[in-house]
Amino acid sequence: MYLNHIETKRLRFRKLKISDAMTWVKFFENNPNLEYLGLDMTLDKNAQSFDWIKRQLARYKENRFGHHALLDKRSGNFIGQCGLLKQEIEGKAEIELGYHILPEFWGQGFATEAAIKVRDYAIENMICDSLISVIDVRNTGSKKVAEKLGMKIDKEMQLFGLDVFIYRLTID
Repeated sequence: MYLNHIETKRLRFRKLKISDAMTWVKFFENNPNLEYLGLDMTLDKNAQSFDWIKRQLARYKENRFGHHALLDKRSGNFIGQCGLLKQEIEGKAEIELGYHILPEFWGQGFATEAAIKVRDYAIENMICDSLISVIDVRNTGSKKVAEKLGMKIDKEMQLFGLDVFIYRLTID
């Protein structure tokens, strides 16, 4: 898949595996940002995790990109996910750059580091003429990452039952 085996200074990317759901369950524990994601909160954390991973595996299979696992190169720890996602926004096909870090690794710059690598990959490989990030208006951390990538608010709208900003980076 497109991001397999790419690296940053501190991170290695690889495709997700169904067994990653066992680790990803930590994303659904004591995470105040879950309300920003438009998830089915009636599911327990294990079901949430398996559903999330299965959606990424389906994206791979259907050539709709998908999040990839982020592994700390030094420790090998699974710390989050980042990747490109095909989305439809107001009837238009878009490529979203998404990033999610396990709460225990927040504040260490991993989301920005991974997202810069994915942004640069999309630009270098001429994948699209613009990238978006769909971010809940309350999600300060994700907004900061998008801004560090050079993204600007393109519009505010409702999506997935949430009030969101569509951040955009136009690629020249």
